[in-house]
Amino acid sequence: MSDIDALKDEVKKLNARATQKKMDLHDLSEELPQNWQTILQVAQETYDAYKTLTEKRAELKALETASA
Repeated sequence: MSDIDALKDEVKKLNARATQKKMDLHDLSEELPQNWQTILQVAQETYDAYKTLTEKRAELKALETASA
């Protein structure tokens, strides 16, 4: 498996994780005021997931551009 293929797989997994975190945050918002104490934790996890996804997408794009 090439570096590009491996990175594509990683991006796919990170995308699924980020989407799940987004849904967790959405679900939490619908349940408010219950569990309001977890807002910062869930928001931070969502932020971290999307930050990592964005970084890996940029890395993949750079790798694809370099090999083209």
